[in-house]
Amino acid sequence: MCIHQLNLLAASNNLPITNFLGKQHPIEAHHLSSICDIMEKAMVNGDTCIIRCILVVFQVVFKFFFSPQTERNRDIVRRSGLLLWQLLMAPRDQICSEIQKEVCLAISSGLNILYPGEAEINNLLKLVLTEGERNSGLSQLRDVILTNLAEQLQNNRFGSEDDDHYRLNDELLHYILKIVVRESCVLITKCQTVSKDDFQRLLSTVPAASSCLRYLMAVQNHLLSNTILIKPDENDDSDSSLQGETLKVQELKTSILSLATQILTGCDEVLEMLQQVTTALINSDISDREQRLKGLEQITKATMLGHLLPVLLTSLMHPNLQTLTMADALMPQLVQLVLYTSQTALLLKTQSPVFSELNSSPSGASEQKGKLLPDERMLEEKEEPGFLTGLKIPAPWAAGKTVETVHPVRDNYKFKETVHIPGARCLYLRFDNRCSSQYDYDKLVIYAGPNTNSRKVAEYGGNTLGYGSRSVLGTGWPKDLVKVEGDTVTFSFEMRSGREHNTPDKAMWGFACTVRAQVLKHD
Repeated sequence: MCIHQLNLLAASNNLPITNFLGKQHPIEAHHLSSICDIMEKAMVNGDTCIIRCILVVFQVVFKFFFSPQTERNRDIVRRSGLLLWQLLMAPRDQICSEIQKEVCLAISSGLNILYPGEAEINNLLKLVLTEGERNSGLSQLRDVILTNLAEQLQNNRFGSEDDDHYRLNDELLHYILKIVVRESCVLITKCQTVSKDDFQRLLSTVPAASSCLRYLMAVQNHLLSNTILIKPDENDDSDSSLQGETLKVQELKTSILSLATQILTGCDEVLEMLQQVTTALINSDISDREQRLKGLEQITKATMLGHLLPVLLTSLMHPNLQTLTMADALMPQLVQLVLYTSQTALLLKTQSPVFSELNSSPSGASEQKGKLLPDERMLEEKEEPGFLTGLKIPAPWAAGKTVETVHPVRDNYKFKETVHIPGARCLYLRFDNRCSSQYDYDKLVIYAGPNTNSRKVAEYGGNTLGYGSRSVLGTGWPKDLVKVEGDTVTFSFEMRSGREHNTPDKAMWGFACTVRAQVLKHD
């Protein structure tokens, strides 16, 4: 136990003993061979006390005192690995859980010695990830390795020498994600299937995260934090430095896109299961149905929906990640995410007593609705109380799309932009009250379609400020909403006149317009 305590103390990088042990000379091969001899004899005699001691010795030796440089050393390493693997795969009735844990710690401590090549480590990890559910030893080894890798990854900067070692390849990440999705679905399903007492015990254990989930959290935080915090070296403005930072950012974004796609796809699957369990609980007649529905939110926070999704969605709003490539790739998963979360929230909302009280006085609500103008009623946004109060799930384009020229416009300035909002029955345009141009033929033309060959809706130009033409086209720049049928509108503006010396900026401000949609209603 003294050796075990020494090993635990040495695990901390901040203690003097760690530096002391790191400076010791490696042990010779015959010493490790003698340790293996003791282990073999103890295994034959079934001496669990000696086995545990030797396993702790292996942990210290692998971590500080051994380097497999010669062929003889490599032979001893292979012998050590076979002994450890023999203990790990022993039947449950022949090995206690404490010894199994020490075996896993020994293999994890000597991971780079027992499996020196990247391919060998990947094969080991693939084995424990794919077969871990069927073997308790492999499952425990998987948990120990992933926990250690997660801790190392949190202290490691992207692009360093050890980054590739701690951050596993896409294939292994895919296996880990499948395990996390399965664990999340099983956890949610237990809200429906376990007994009342077991459900209360389940609530007392969450939101603890599994080792696979903790590793995914570490990878996600590692990538996102480095992307958000990365800054070029202000003291080095050379082209090579800027190019290096650009390549690093691009590599980070590529890694984030791959991981985010997999996480969002997995979250969609978990949300689908959450919706099924919610529906089943609502339709069930079990005595503690209300308690289970309330506890379902707490259980959900213990899954990847609670540990991964909030951080990912928040980070994707950072300017460094607001790219067209990212948006285009993630949009299908995000749309599905909104659908599942909205449907599940509505299901749970129907079970909330708050809504029965609110719905008991429909006259007050109808009177308030009657005071709204049609356009205001169409664009109205409000947050309903109840389940997930305070969490807004915005519909696409809810805040509107802004289209505008430069301010002020300059000579020979031309501007054209098309806005397309899929699923819109019609579009509503609201213009800024500062809209103006020097002459009425310096105008904006609006088309109901994808180009200037589409149907012309309206045109606006000029100003009423006493400069240039001193007049406007028609009734002037619109002060009310302009309605455009369909889901697409094109803006075309051209500055044809030259700026006169006495024309101020406010008479050549250009235009700004917010486009919002009225979405099709499906029966």
